[in-house]
Amino acid sequence: MAWLATAGGYQVTLQSGEVACRNAAGRALKAVPPAIRDDPVVVGLRQLTEWLARHDGLCRAEVERWMVRSLPVPAAVLRSVWPDEAWRTALTDLVVTVPDAEEVGFLRDVDDQGIGVVNLDGETVRIPATELLIPHPVLLEDLDDLREFAADLGVRQSVDQLFRATWTRPPGIDPQQDRLEEYSGGEYAELRHLLARASTLGYPVRGGYAVCRVFEAGRTVEARFWVGSDDPSWETETGDLVFTDRAGSPFKLVEVGPVTWSEGVRMASALYAGRVVEKSEEQA
Repeated sequence: MAWLATAGGYQVTLQSGEVACRNAAGRALKAVPPAIRDDPVVVGLRQLTEWLARHDGLCRAEVERWMVRSLPVPAAVLRSVWPDEAWRTALTDLVVTVPDAEEVGFLRDVDDQGIGVVNLDGETVRIPATELLIPHPVLLEDLDDLREFAADLGVRQSVDQLFRATWTRPPGIDPQQDRLEEYSGGEYAELRHLLARASTLGYPVRGGYAVCRVFEAGRTVEARFWVGSDDPSWETETGDLVFTDRAGSPFKLVEVGPVTWSEGVRMASALYAGRVVEKSEEQA
């Protein structure tokens, strides 16, 4: 970005997402001088950095939503957003599959000639495609091999895919069981602490439940994890994890799909992990 003139002969620009400044002699300064902090140019750049940060977060969140729902993404959509650096950063090096070509690889480019990927032979190929999938890691075969290959390639994913924690439903669950109790009983000194943790992790809380909504196999399922609904200053403890439709009607655990199960247990595990841990429990 070019240097922009401000009052007092100073010039400012954006560098690595921050407002940088130099004086009239061209010497870089450690910080923007107080005299020009309210200059319209400086204020405009500061607002631009805030917008770019929000935009970056929204792009990553949308790409993660594409991954969690595991539905095809039209190639035309990818071509339209690829020139945007925030979108490109979020998408680059994700493991993708091209259904028509039965190809799996790390996404590197999208243009009118097709989808550019590094395949599992280490070769860069371009595949004509009308759509591609960004599969949830629980659906990826040979996930450990993909992780090892990614490490060899020096892959750094902006969206947590390959190294996302996953859970699979254990065998032998009672067909009539409709709740998971493994993460209940996690004590918090104050409900507000648990609510803050849920908010930080991106889980909304409604009616005393932290909620993770997943679209899978043509239906929307909500994983609901009890966190409490009393005074925020009161003690609370986590409850059971249940899976429901939007109206709140529960599903049996054996009816829950693999992505929904993994994401629901991921939420419960993360919230349970923030509990107050007694010394005896730590030692155990």
